[in-house]
Amino acid sequence: MTTQAARHIAFLGTGLMGAPMAKRLLSAGFDVSVWNRDARKAQVLSADGARICETAAGAAKNADIVFTMLSDGNAVADVLFAGGVAETLKDGAIVVDTSSIAPPMAIDHAARLAERGIAHLDAPVSGGVVGAEAGTLAIMAGGNADIVESLAEVFAPLGRVTHVGPSGAGQICKLANQQIVAITIGAVAEAMMLVEAGGASRAKFREAIRGGFAESRILELHGQRMVDRSFAPGGPSRLQLKDLNAVAAMADALSLDLPLTAEVRSAFEAFVADGHDETDHSGLLLHLEKINHRGEENR
Repeated sequence: MTTQAARHIAFLGTGLMGAPMAKRLLSAGFDVSVWNRDARKAQVLSADGARICETAAGAAKNADIVFTMLSDGNAVADVLFAGGVAETLKDGAIVVDTSSIAPPMAIDHAARLAERGIAHLDAPVSGGVVGAEAGTLAIMAGGNADIVESLAEVFAPLGRVTHVGPSGAGQICKLANQQIVAITIGAVAEAMMLVEAGGASRAKFREAIRGGFAESRILELHGQRMVDRSFAPGGPSRLQLKDLNAVAAMADALSLDLPLTAEVRSAFEAFVADGHDETDHSGLLLHLEKINHRGEENR
């Protein structure tokens, strides 16, 4: 039996991000049980060798490590505590929450689990579905550094892990990451509009500046989405807004004025309110086109 197979992992939440992450762990030889609120999204992993469980607590039974990849902090709390996972876990188990939630909630979860002898890492990820499938996620881990180091072989199939500080630090770093993502999406979208209005090709503009100072993963991936006008969700705008709301709450708590973040948050609020909650966040271009009367219908 391999070292990987000797460590039983439960993966709770097998949606857009969770399913490819669980698949990576299975491909690496780990013994993995999975659960998802919509069972159909978990069932597809049976072909990869996952054990499909009807309840989160059932998946977590006898687990050494429990990964959660859920929509928000309330969903994580519901699964861990109301759903019986914390009561089911054995002493010494480790919960790795890769969801993006508010830092104070992550700190609270860590404290509540510690009372039961269970370790906790808040380890949100960046890289989207593409990164989850390729195993190239950036993983920001908050919690005990020794715990992070002990899970090196578990994190390896998923991407690159960095210990960023105590409990809650992972979530703070993810919020900062989401600030950069949202503001950069807005900048790329506005630039796309400017060059087209001035008579240039959006596609050729993107090609021309690749490799220059404006190069970024946002320009590479989301810039292409804007050129192709392909906005099926990899990162739904409602989740981008959720993260920006969490940034605003933390900024208030820390007495920070973040004007660029406030502007892009307002844009995403309007975009989501206009019925684009499930549109990919790169689709913010559509909102900017609308307020400038430059959508496809105006061409």
